[in-house]
Formats: sequence, C-alpha cells, structure tokens
Amino acid sequence: MAKPLTDHDKRKQISVRGLAGVENVADLKTNFNRHLHFTLVKDRNVATKRDYYFALANTVRDHLVGRWIRTQQHYYEKDPKRVYYISLEFYMGRTLQNTMVNLALENACDEATYQLGLDMEELQDIEEDAGLGNGGLGRLAACFLDSMATLGLAAYGYGIRYEFGIFNQKIVNGWQVEEADDWLRYGNPWEKARPEYMRPVHFYGRVEHTDEGVKWVDTQVVLALPYDTPVPGYRNNIVNTMRLWSAKAPCDFNLKDFNVGGYIQAVLDRNLAENISRVLYPNDNFFEGKELRLKQEYFVVAATLQDIIRRFKASKFGSTEFVRMDLSTLPEKVAIQLNDTHPALAIPEMMRILVDVEKLLWDQAWDIVVHTCAYTNHTVLPEALERWPVDLFHNLLPRHLEIIYEINRRHLERIGKLYPGDMDRLRRMSLIEEGNVKKINMAHLCIVGSHAVNGVARIHSEIIKDTIFKDFYEVDPDKFQNKTNGITPRRWLVMCNPGLAEVIAERIGEDYIVDMDQLKKLLKFVNDDAFIADVAKVKQENKLKFAAHLEEHYKVKINPDSMFDVHVKRIHEYKRQLLNCLHIITFYNRIRKEPQKKWTPRTIMIGGKAAPGYHTAKMIIRLITAIGDIVNNDPIVGDRLKVIFLENYRVTLAEKIIPASDLSEQISTAGTEASGTGNMKFMLNGALTIGTMDGANVEMAEEAGEENLFIFGMRVPDVEAMDKKGYDAMSYYNRIPELKQAMDQISGGFFSPNQADLFKDLVSMLMHHDRFKVFADYEDYIKCQDKVSALYKNPKEWTKKVIHNIAGSGKFSSDRTISQYAREIWDMEPSLEKIAAPDDPCCELLPSVSAYTY
Repeated sequence: MAKPLTDHDKRKQISVRGLAGVENVADLKTNFNRHLHFTLVKDRNVATKRDYYFALANTVRDHLVGRWIRTQQHYYEKDPKRVYYISLEFYMGRTLQNTMVNLALENACDEATYQLGLDMEELQDIEEDAGLGNGGLGRLAACFLDSMATLGLAAYGYGIRYEFGIFNQKIVNGWQVEEADDWLRYGNPWEKARPEYMRPVHFYGRVEHTDEGVKWVDTQVVLALPYDTPVPGYRNNIVNTMRLWSAKAPCDFNLKDFNVGGYIQAVLDRNLAENISRVLYPNDNFFEGKELRLKQEYFVVAATLQDIIRRFKASKFGSTEFVRMDLSTLPEKVAIQLNDTHPALAIPEMMRILVDVEKLLWDQAWDIVVHTCAYTNHTVLPEALERWPVDLFHNLLPRHLEIIYEINRRHLERIGKLYPGDMDRLRRMSLIEEGNVKKINMAHLCIVGSHAVNGVARIHSEIIKDTIFKDFYEVDPDKFQNKTNGITPRRWLVMCNPGLAEVIAERIGEDYIVDMDQLKKLLKFVNDDAFIADVAKVKQENKLKFAAHLEEHYKVKINPDSMFDVHVKRIHEYKRQLLNCLHIITFYNRIRKEPQKKWTPRTIMIGGKAAPGYHTAKMIIRLITAIGDIVNNDPIVGDRLKVIFLENYRVTLAEKIIPASDLSEQISTAGTEASGTGNMKFMLNGALTIGTMDGANVEMAEEAGEENLFIFGMRVPDVEAMDKKGYDAMSYYNRIPELKQAMDQISGGFFSPNQADLFKDLVSMLMHHDRFKVFADYEDYIKCQDKVSALYKNPKEWTKKVIHNIAGSGKFSSDRTISQYAREIWDMEPSLEKIAAPDDPCCELLPSVSAYTY
C-alpha cells in the first residue's frame, strides 16, 4: 500500500514554490551548516530550534545580498527618478517565507531542511512578526514596497524602527490584556545597521533672524541611526531598501552642562532622547496629540529628508563628491509620497532646508516642494484627523511654526483673491484653526503643499471632494485623484495559499502572479466541474489545517464542515463588530427556538485588537467573549454554532485564517471605511463577502458582479438622509422583535450572569448615541445572512460564486495600484524587466563604480 503523502511531499509537488535542483539543495545545506557553525557558533548537539531558524534565515539572506548590492549599483548607474514612501507604519509580518517565494527558493529550502532532519514550517514559526503597524495603513505600506520592487521602481520605504511594535493581545477572563511586543529580543537577521549614514535631528531651541538669514539655535540634538531591510521583487533580481531610523543620544548628551556628581544621571538620561523610537502608538483611526508622537513624526521626516538630499546630490555616475548642486531639478529625480498626514512635517522641513540652509528664494523653494510631494488621505473620521496645538509646536519646532504661518499667509492671500470678502471660506480653509486652543490642521497643510491628493477607493475619493476637502477641491480640482488600494498577490496568495495558487496556475499558467488581470481567464472555467471540485478541495484542506491550528493553540474543537464566518480587523465602532454580535445572538435564539430544524452550521470567528485607551472597543471584545461562553456551552446548539474570538490577530494569523474562510464580514456603515484591504484578501482567497456598499466593496461588487456578493444595508445617500432627519434607534428596537430580544438579553445579564449590568455602556451607546447606526442595518443584515446560509447548502453554486470572485480580483493587486501612482503622480514608468542576476558572468562587480552610494 502506498504511504500517505507527508506535508513535505505535498509541498514538493507545488511548482509555484520554485525548483529544488540538486546543486541548489547541496549549496543550501552547506551554507546552513556554515552559518550554524560560524554565525551562531553552535553544532548540531547543542543547537536549538531558534538556532536552526537563524541559520536558515541567514542562508536565505545570503541570496539577497548580491542582488541588493547590484540593484543599488544599477540605480546609481542609471540615475532614475526615485520615489520615497514615508510612513510612520510598516506592518511587515514575517520575512523568511516571503523572501523564499520572491527568490524561488521555497522548494529547495524545504528539501534542504528535510534532508537535515528539520521541518521548515516549524522553523518559519519561530520568526517574530515585524509588527510596526496598527492595521490597514501599515500593511498597505508593506504591500506597496513589494509591488514597487516587483515593478522595478527605484523606491525606498522610510519609517521608524520601533523597539516595541503593536502590543501582543492576550484574552484573560474575556478581557483584552496588552503585553509589550519585544520583537527584537533575539535579534533581527534581516536588518543591517548603517551607522555611517547617521543624521542629526534637532528639537526645541529658538529662532534668530539675522542678516545672513534665519538660524534655528540652542536646539537639542538626537541622532537618527538607519537600519536597512532588503525588499526583494518577485523573481526579477531587484532588491530595494526599507530604511528605518532608530534614535540615539549623542555622546555629549547632557554632559556639556555637566555639573559635579551629575555624570551618572546624565548617562541615564540618554534614555529620554532614545525614547523617540521606543514604541509604536497603538491607535488606529484615532489622533492622540502627545508630544512624543509629534517628536516621532518630525524625527522620521528630518532624518529622511537629509538622506534624500544627500542621495540626490551624490547620485551621478562615478563620483561621491556632491556633483548636483542645483536643487531646482529635485522634482525630476525625487518623488515623496506622504502616507496620511503623519509625515506632513516633510513640507515645512523641506522649506526650512531649501530656504534657511540652501538659501533659495521662497517662491522657488515652494515650487520644488509642491512638485515633489504628494499626499494620500486614509480616513474621513473627524477623530482621526491630526490637529496639533500651536503651543506644543512653538515649543518643539519653533522654526517650523513660523514656516507654516508663512505658508498659510500666502495660501489665504490666494484664496482671498479668488473669493473676495468670503471670510467664512478663509476660516474653513486656513491651516490654523482658531478656538480655545489654536491648532494646525495637518491635512490642510498636506493639500496646500502637495501637487496630488488621493483617496484610497473610488467612493472615498468622491466623499473627500464632496465633504471634508470640498473647499480645496473647488479651488484645485486637478489636484484630486483616486488610487484604489491593493494587496500583493505574492504574500496574500502564492505564499499563504499555495494550494489555490497552484490550482490556478494549472489552468492559466504562472504569469498571473505579476499580472493579476489574467485571473479573468478563470471565467471560462466557472462551469468546469473539475475546476469547481479543485477549488472546493483546496478550501476544505485549508479549513482542516486551520481547525488543527485552533485545536493545537486554543484547545477548541470546531466542525470543519461548518461555514467559517470570519470578521477580522481592528475593533472599532465604525467597523460594527456589534452588528455581527446581534446576528450571532439572533441565530442562537432561532436555533434554541427550533432545535430540530436543519440549520446551516457556522463557526463565527471574530478577531482584532482594541486600542488600549478605547473603552468601547474593549467592551466589544468582552461582549464577544461573553456570547461565546454562553453559546459554546449550550448543549441544545451543539456544533451548529460556535463563536470564537481569535486572540492576537496580526499579519501571521491573517495568513492562516484568510485561506480557510468561507464568508468575509465587511460591514462598516456606508461612508466610513475609506477602502479596506482585508476585503480584497478574502476575495482573492475564495471567500464570499457579506458587506455594505462602502470603501472598495463597491468596486469589488463591480468587478465580480454584484450578484456574486451579499450586499446589504444603507448606501451613502441613505446615511446622509438619516443624518439630516435624525437616527432614532428606539424605533427599530420597538418595531423588530428579534432585535429587542437580543438587546434585552445583553442588557439583562443573559450573557453576563455574574454581573447583569456589565454591558450597560454598550447598550446605552446603541440605544441613544450610536454614530454608526447599527440598528438601521440590522434587519437587512439578518435577511442577507439567511441568503448566505441558504446558498451554503448548495456547495456547487457557492463555489461558482467563489470562482467569479477570484476571477474578478485582479484589479485589487497592489501592482495595479502602484502602476497608477507611478504614472499619474510620480511621473515614473513601471517595468517587469529583470535585471541581471549577480552570478551572471556578464555582470562582474565593476570596480569603476566602487564610489556608488546607498
């Protein structure tokens, strides 16, 4: 009898994982053993699993180094326009497997580790996530880096090397508890410190206006130390750079005003300067106006702009002398993309450098800044918009405040000429908001200082033109664009769902991986029984694998034949996890009322982190866990309904759950979710979407056919109409018996028998001041969920809709998004051309270009 296939054997059969050539495997084994010996200083008798992970990571990293050096050399020779993506967040997740995928090393490494008696998946699980982001905005930046490298753009991601990333979430007695994410504890094999490019960053001080120009003096200096991480393109030999800055105190920190006996304290106080890069602020879609956060925002911008200008001046073949002194050509060679308003200080900082340091005239400097910078808006929620108190600014960045006032003076002068006597418009459009506390509106600064402003989905880009930025759109309509978000198919299909990637490749070839529009070719297989069976089989395998993962890590047994109904994203009122809770309770009540009926079984999984200071979000988590405690222990229900809160949702957990999902919950109030990108990941991985007409859901319905999604609820005009007439939650509560029953159970202690009023704040919010109108969409949501259950009973028709979704997901590749940014904002041309591999004999390292710069 044939032996059943091991996981290793199954993985070997997947061609998208690259070829495991004999020489290749032998080389990898040799290098693995070399790193174990020389890098980790261990032998096989004393090496731990973690040592083996580091040996493998270093072995794979070796394959990046030649390509990385070659790529930077190539840019130096060709002198292309470069794009700088500045973001306070890069939510990268793990690097090892993604690097193997992009270098086509996966099968070879799997075979090499297997021959060494090790399991590669086990080693991959040792890597810490680089959790330097909160959610969508940070993960988008990571996907964009992958696409920019794959499309051959000379691109750099610039951000902060936080010592502590997004907190680890533990659920203790049903409550979220935060734990510090000490991700660097064991070292990071993917980064390379570059102390030779350390840069000073100034804070505080005062401004002197002298005959020689303006001077910012008596400042405190913090050093920015860069760490570079390689970003490989997909099998094109290009490796770009993500450069993250770490804060270091200068050697003389606090010692120049040294007083007797103060030496020890002065050295201990170095921590104060270095705190700038200590921790990521854990807020998603919420502005917290703290001085440390403003320091972080200026820190990344000041260090990055020095680097950009140094590289601009030095980048000319054959010389590291500063050869390009004419800064007027900067916009021809440099594009800067501001990921939200967090790096908005790039605008006044660039003005400070051009005017105060480089001695350009204001008008010429301003022209350069505007033609270089572009701004992406990520939200319309008022509480998320950055508004910094002027007093805080005056203290921390006095020169920048002066520059912002001058930018505003000239801006308002222009508006005043266009709309004489319209004082209200001047007030609305000012960069400075008057009031009890004068504040700087950073979005207004970004719009005025950029040549392009974009939203992140078509509906969102229309909303910003109609509402928050309406005045600016009327003045400069050509500035406003749309760039619908996307996801990288390398991580979000080939890497996390190789079974599906392979089933697709068997039908249409492998080229779709860098040209996702080719997925449309799958439409001709929508009625092909073999293809339908293959897609369904991959989904079932993924579900079994995830069920095993849940059993191993959470000790919960789930029914793999049930529908996996998944709602994963940050916990926020606008994302309406509470609407999902109301459906769970309603479904539970229906099963209890008619236990003999043939219900479609569901495992409902909800996951996501709540900002530590966001009380309502933490209560939402507590409600979900409380509902789970009741539902999961009710013998009448059995395994027809299970409710699981997925602890510590992060990139690595997303890669496991998304391929196993049947139903994707995208149920924000219409007009609140700028785009969403999780929605796209589920669509690509063969889940069907239940959602509102919000964000990118609108375009997903357009691409796949609205009949292939479960769309429900108010549209944006309905929400606006309700805002006008007023939302009356009580009227729904009194009119809809199942809603009333569910709410009475929450408020009466049915789900919190030991503390009946545990959820009183949530109940009060839903009944009396719910900005996101949960009850208004309840009825339509329940009806829509009934349609979902009915269709799931017909696996063939369900899978046909899945195929329509996969075939329609091509638009949502970040390759498409980045191609549009490149052509329509950055004036760059993407290319799928490969560059020569480092081992290509025609490409010996050229001694003549030894002077190139990083």
